[in-house]
Amino acid sequence: MQNANPTIRNASDLPTRRSRGSNKSTQKPLGIFASTIPSSTYLSDPFESTTFSSDSDSDDDSIEPIDEQEIYDLISAISDPEHPLSLGSLAVVNLPDIHIAPLTRDLSTVLVEITPTITHCSLATAIGLGVRVRLEQALPPRFRVDVRIKEGTHSTGDQVNKQLGDKERVAAALENAQLMGMIRKMLQTCQ
Repeated sequence: MQNANPTIRNASDLPTRRSRGSNKSTQKPLGIFASTIPSSTYLSDPFESTTFSSDSDSDDDSIEPIDEQEIYDLISAISDPEHPLSLGSLAVVNLPDIHIAPLTRDLSTVLVEITPTITHCSLATAIGLGVRVRLEQALPPRFRVDVRIKEGTHSTGDQVNKQLGDKERVAAALENAQLMGMIRKMLQTCQ
């Protein structure tokens, strides 16, 4: 373990839209697909007819906006590979370091700048890959994901950014069984 004493944020101090209540049965689903999920009453009787309002059919052309807070909620729960804490708790991912920029009418870029806990973190690339995999799995295809090391926070930040930005290197890294095992373990804490 390289940094035995990282700065740790209290989970209640992290920015989120997620409900912090303990009664999960009364919580409504949050996220980009919340409006597409019908109420859970159909689960009790699969043969009961469910009616959908006609206004939901007319919304097929509309695009539900996704903001920086929603991106933060997706990645802040990823666990750190060296510590039993989340990337949000360790301030590796921060809300001000997440940016969404439109490229075209139908395409946007999500830029996430991560801040390693120490300047010589050997797992910065793995953490960046974990964030990238989580966002590519969770976001619709109209988003392009760009994960970088925040400038001045890592001794080899340029090299790590080159690795994270190269599609061929990312694809090759994701074929590595050991690395994928680490990323799966990091993503187990995500909801």
